[in-house]
Amino acid sequence: MRFLRNFNSIVARLMTVFAAVCLAVLVALVMYSVVMRYVFDDAQDYVEPIGLLLVLFIAFIGAALKLRDGGHIGLDSLVKAMPPKVQRWMIAFQHVCLAVFAVAVCFGSWEMAVTTFDDQIPILNLPEAIRYLIPLVASVCIILFSLEHLLALFSFEPTLTLKEREQQT
Repeated sequence: MRFLRNFNSIVARLMTVFAAVCLAVLVALVMYSVVMRYVFDDAQDYVEPIGLLLVLFIAFIGAALKLRDGGHIGLDSLVKAMPPKVQRWMIAFQHVCLAVFAVAVCFGSWEMAVTTFDDQIPILNLPEAIRYLIPLVASVCIILFSLEHLLALFSFEPTLTLKEREQQT
C-alpha cells in the first residue's frame, strides 16, 4: 500500500508540474496568437494544433489528478444516507467502475494510436497518434489512483486529500 501511494505521489507531482507548464505555454501561445492576429495581421497556423494538444493534456491529466485527491464530481447524497459499511462498498464500486472505464479507454486509445500512427497532424508534421496517447496516459493514472483508493478503503487507512498530503510532506 505504501509503495503504491508513494509511487502515485511521484506520478501525481510530475503530472501536476507538466500540466502547469502546459497551461503556462498555452497562455503564452494564445497571447502570442492574439497579438500576431490583431496587431500585426499575421495569424500563425501552428498555434491552433499546438493549443489543442495542450488543452487535451491539461483536461485529461487534470481529471486524473482530481480523482486522486477526491475532488471529482460525485453525487454522494445516496452514499451519505447509507450506513458506514454500505458506504465503503458503494465507494469501492465507484472506484472499480472508474478503473474498468479507464481500462476500456486504455485499449481504445492504444488502438486509435496504432491505427493513426502513420497519419500526420497538419502543419506540425507529428504523428496523429499523439492525440490518442494523451488519454492513454491519463487512463493509466486513473487506474493507479483508483487502485490506491481501493487499497486505502479496505486497509482502513483514510484516503487523504491533496491538502492533507501536502501537510504531511
